[in-house]
Amino acid sequence: MQVKPFKVEEWMNEYEMDAVYNIAETCVDSLTVEELIRLSDEPERFFGELAKMKLTYGHIEGSPEFRSLVAGLYKTMKPENVISMNGAIGANFLLLYSLVEPGDEVITVHPTYQQLYSVPESFGAQVKLLGLRPENGFYPDLGELRSMVSPKTKLICINNPNNPSGALIGEEMLREIVEIARSVDAYLLCDEVYRGLHQDPEVVVPSIADLYEKGISTGSLSKVFSLAGLRLGWIAGPLAVIKECVKHRDYNTISCGMIDDVLAVHALKNYDKIMDRNLGIVRTNLQILDDWVQNEPLISYVKPQAGTTAMLKYELDIPSEEFCIDLFKTTGAFLTPGSCFDMEGYVRIGYACATDVLRDGLAKVSEYLRARR
Repeated sequence: MQVKPFKVEEWMNEYEMDAVYNIAETCVDSLTVEELIRLSDEPERFFGELAKMKLTYGHIEGSPEFRSLVAGLYKTMKPENVISMNGAIGANFLLLYSLVEPGDEVITVHPTYQQLYSVPESFGAQVKLLGLRPENGFYPDLGELRSMVSPKTKLICINNPNNPSGALIGEEMLREIVEIARSVDAYLLCDEVYRGLHQDPEVVVPSIADLYEKGISTGSLSKVFSLAGLRLGWIAGPLAVIKECVKHRDYNTISCGMIDDVLAVHALKNYDKIMDRNLGIVRTNLQILDDWVQNEPLISYVKPQAGTTAMLKYELDIPSEEFCIDLFKTTGAFLTPGSCFDMEGYVRIGYACATDVLRDGLAKVSEYLRARR
């Protein structure tokens, strides 16, 4: 199987650990183990019970409590509609591995997480990219999508909220996308790892799994819950899809970590507390970023509505990778080049880091831009 290099992951692997000001990170500022456990009313008891656990495989498809709590994040899903995986990246891969066959037609929005188009391509699918354009607010053109689908379309992949743009597809447009998928009897996968991180507190966007009988949602503890280190995510979808995923999962996963599962259950039980913290971070930090953009003559952007990332357009005659490497080496500030998303002239910023890191990192970017003028 030939697969293209995963550009954004290669970039992060190469430079992230040495960053002084990591404003490329896509998770909301990570929780410590102590911060997570102290959400409990009896943290010492929690630690004690954890210490007594025997390190077996645990529940193969995810503990009943985990699957029940994840199902509770949806309107129509039941525990049997949920299966755990090693992060959303594992969930997406398993879903694609289970559904996509050589010769299938797959339509994927672009830019998005590269896994959603490079993996089905590596399985022999014919992949069509539906461009998300900045001049259209990074929303999909539904007329274009209608012209792209065919009786051969097996799967449509979207990402809501979108990474890297932060665009948020609302319910009305989602329902239109559902009707397009239904017209050709296609599955509809929505990577929803940033679900709920909305800037407008009045906005409510349903999951694709609740809108369509062939809708499939993937999510994780990484972004919204600030717990990337748990490496735990899930697929939520139709029973027939879950059954197919279980069959394929036996060959590459067996089970996720049982301690990860226990900590994930604790996080899910404290969903409201974690969301209050994390919504405070993303809303405070986006205001800081927006103020900075308005005062930087060489920077412009489509202001994100949700998630943790934005694409910044810069007015310098320099390739994005060269821009980011030079910035990194001269200031310690770390961004992701737009070339990772086939968008030259842009860089991606992750603005949900610790607020002081964001302020200091943006100051370093400003310093660099002044030196390049």
